[in-house]
Amino acid sequence: MLQTERMDQLPGDSGTMNDQTAEPVDFLSLYRRAFVEYGTQALWNKRALEAPTQEDALVVARALRIEGDRKARRLAEQIEQACRAAI
Repeated sequence: MLQTERMDQLPGDSGTMNDQTAEPVDFLSLYRRAFVEYGTQALWNKRALEAPTQEDALVVARALRIEGDRKARRLAEQIEQACRAAI
């Protein structure tokens, strides 16, 4: 039987919410990635800041959870984890 690849997952993305094997990514790069990928869809009423704080990143994460799709919610979780790790 043929197995089909899931088209909604990125390579290396297991799709699990608690993937502890991935290397930590800083919240600044995730913040910028959020605006590149979801700026018009989920962050239409937000402005990308040149030097965002952790609080700014958490505001973006909340907007991704509310306005975004499943992938946006996954990115929001990553932003939240990166902010917690930076404390």
